[in-house]
Amino acid sequence: MHRAGTGLAGRLRAAATRRRLAILGTVAVFAGLVVAFRDVDVASVIAAMARADSRLLAAAVGLYALSWPLRGRRYGDVLAATGHPLGTRFLTLAVFLSQTANLVLPARAGDGVRAYVLQARRQVPYPAGFASLAVERVFDLAAIAVLGGLATLWLAVGGDVGPLTLLAEAERGRTALLAAGGVTAVTLAVGVSTVAAARSRFRPGAVATAVVDRFPRLDPLVAAVVSFASDVAVVARNPRAMVVVGAESLVVWALDVATAILVLAALDGSLAVGHLLVVGTLAVSVGNLAKVLPLSQGGIGLYEAAFTALVVALTPLGASTALAAAVVDHALKNAVTLVGGAVAIARLGVSPTEAAEQGTAAETAQ
Repeated sequence: MHRAGTGLAGRLRAAATRRRLAILGTVAVFAGLVVAFRDVDVASVIAAMARADSRLLAAAVGLYALSWPLRGRRYGDVLAATGHPLGTRFLTLAVFLSQTANLVLPARAGDGVRAYVLQARRQVPYPAGFASLAVERVFDLAAIAVLGGLATLWLAVGGDVGPLTLLAEAERGRTALLAAGGVTAVTLAVGVSTVAAARSRFRPGAVATAVVDRFPRLDPLVAAVVSFASDVAVVARNPRAMVVVGAESLVVWALDVATAILVLAALDGSLAVGHLLVVGTLAVSVGNLAKVLPLSQGGIGLYEAAFTALVVALTPLGASTALAAAVVDHALKNAVTLVGGAVAIARLGVSPTEAAEQGTAAETAQ
């Protein structure tokens, strides 16, 4: 392939641009939220938070904390498929550290942090570290899309969840369901297509070369796509790894959904179990898919907006309660992440800022 635009200087400029865009995006998202929720009574939002059942919130914290060792175990299964088996405890700390970096550092620096920790503490080569992250992300998106798709399908086929079904038949409910169904369907289709292509005998090298020869400026993008497909192929061609990592991903995100359901129940006890299951699943699914867009730091604002919109559209809850639930849910999960990240920093003796710099330098040098 051509080397245009793929040099170290070009990649460093691209990294700096991503950081600036993340900062500007965060400002823009918050400005948009101020406009979108200008009619929401802030006092009502705070009052809804104050009324929350502390026992259910404590249960939500405990449930979400349980998902982290499983995240470490799942990441271990991904790495094992690449020929680098490591212990669950160490990998749980590494995941905590990288996710904390995503919250406190711009441009989603967590990828570089995790790759650096793997290389510095367990001598895992950088290419394998970044490849494992790509695989993990595919399974995350697929699991989120599956859960969201199941919830949407339940409503679409007339699942009996009482008033929610009637509300879903209203105009705002239909719009929300179409939006949620569309997002999850596209995400799932992309994930399935990626895995199917990786499992097939198709080799993108020749096609990539032809594309770059015709459109040289697409070289960096084409190279990234080819590299991503190659990374996913490592697990996609291993049936056992596919099943294990896929099942673990579903459990991880089911715990994430259950956490949000407990938060909703803590803020408003009027919703039936069926309401909570369906709405909580859809809200978390679409909220996390919205966070995929690199527009704000840690997805803050994007998650709350998508979560609130789904809850308002599909339940009798008002915007104040829905927004309070979104804020509490996201804040609770970020708090657990930061506490775990602090423990990881102490146990691993790694500075997230330094690790991000080292990891970014290694990524740009590839």
